[in-house]
Amino acid sequence: MRSGFRWRQGAGFASGHGAQGKRIAWPRTFAVKRSGPLRSEHLRFIHEEPRGGVLHCFVLDCSSSMMAGERLALAKGILLALFERARAGRCEVALVCFGGNRADVRFGPAVPRWWSERWIAPVGGGGGTPFQSGIDTAGDLLMTAARRKPVQQRWLWVLSDGRSSDAPSRPVAADQAIFVDFEQEHVSIGRCADLARKWEAQLFDAREVAGIAPS
Repeated sequence: MRSGFRWRQGAGFASGHGAQGKRIAWPRTFAVKRSGPLRSEHLRFIHEEPRGGVLHCFVLDCSSSMMAGERLALAKGILLALFERARAGRCEVALVCFGGNRADVRFGPAVPRWWSERWIAPVGGGGGTPFQSGIDTAGDLLMTAARRKPVQQRWLWVLSDGRSSDAPSRPVAADQAIFVDFEQEHVSIGRCADLARKWEAQLFDAREVAGIAPS
């Protein structure tokens, strides 16, 4: 499930193998295919921005395990980079943080501004991992957004090391789901990978995603 990716303006991450639900650009596809048989790697797509806009809801694990190896610091750096791309594309974002015994909405939904670092920097970590509560909070936010803007495309991002026994279901209002996995232990429990499979979500390694930092 891990693959190369790029940030596509206005529509989030796209796998290096194409984009689900996008129309095929047949002239460009045939130009690549030439006279050989058509294969999946030949496909080229028409990248269309959703007419109702995009909401990216980020769920950040702030539990004590994310403090090891500066994982939380890496997560906050990734968030700043993603928020900058969302801002450039006029996408809305929301941030849900969970840790200790609670989960709460820290931002949005709104288009992020240049001062994002001022309120992301103070986000701290520690305590337990109320993963279920974090996903439930995000699910409620996405459902409210769906009622407010029915045609808006809703992306759910989960930034976590997966060190939790919770196994939440995918929120029904999430059109797309992405796990950014911060697990670094030699003996991996693979919880993010397991949930990504169950959710039919994309899965990326945090160190891979860190390469999107603004130039």
